[in-house]
Amino acid sequence: MEHTLHLCSVREGSDELAAVVHPQRGLALVRDLLPGWHGDVREILSEELLDKLENLVSTVDDGAFRDPDSVTYGAPYRHPRMLWGIGLNYVEHASDLSEGVPEEPASFIKGDHTVIGPGEDIPIPSQSERTTAEGEVAVVIGRYCRNVEVEEALDYVAGVVPVLDQTAEDILQRNPRFLTRSKNFPGFFSFGPRIVPLAEAVGNGTLADMEVSTVVNGEVLRTNTVSHMRYSPEYLVSFHSKVMPLYPGDIISTGTPGAIHIKPGDVAEARVSNVGTLTNPVTQGS
Repeated sequence: MEHTLHLCSVREGSDELAAVVHPQRGLALVRDLLPGWHGDVREILSEELLDKLENLVSTVDDGAFRDPDSVTYGAPYRHPRMLWGIGLNYVEHASDLSEGVPEEPASFIKGDHTVIGPGEDIPIPSQSERTTAEGEVAVVIGRYCRNVEVEEALDYVAGVVPVLDQTAEDILQRNPRFLTRSKNFPGFFSFGPRIVPLAEAVGNGTLADMEVSTVVNGEVLRTNTVSHMRYSPEYLVSFHSKVMPLYPGDIISTGTPGAIHIKPGDVAEARVSNVGTLTNPVTQGS
């Protein structure tokens, strides 16, 4: 999918409003571009409004735009239809855990109750004494995708976004069959602040050059490039499209270069080159 707009959500009081960011003109609320429309970013994709918004941002008055740095971002949307995570996708991370990279993608599903946005608390559940945060880059599906090949898979991607994927690691270590439980506590999936078009995220390089880092308290603790993934983002889109249909707004989080133990009082970050930084404080949950 070819477009220039970043997709995001802006907090205004208790509301989160869908917005777009144009690289030159700034940020505009979608309701100001499409009067009477009150959906979220996922609906922008499912209703195929991106092309229309691309045309509108070049014609509307300057008064519709504001400085993108002047707003508070929320999660781009709260209810993805499908949220896939990928385990052990970087060779170095698998070796850290004394595991081999699986012969096929080690995928799992998370519920939308796990979703939080930038700046929101990651609560450590009382059931876990060792929770980790994992910086990742995720791909967001932009149009219906079923049985696509690797060579065409990125044509179905609306953009990429930083992610913090959390794991109750001590629960998982008790038994690998506890993976779903260990991944599905509230606040265990943060994404944002913006979904960035692939062309901008890649720039003059390739998707393989993209650098992904897990950062805690300002210290870059683990970092790697997409080129060191066992299964590339385009392969993951193709693979999962052959498992089930992928729909606009579905998310595939592509795996972490390294999981870092977090505790209340910490600040976790995911940094993705040319895409952005996602930051969340860590608190004690219930």
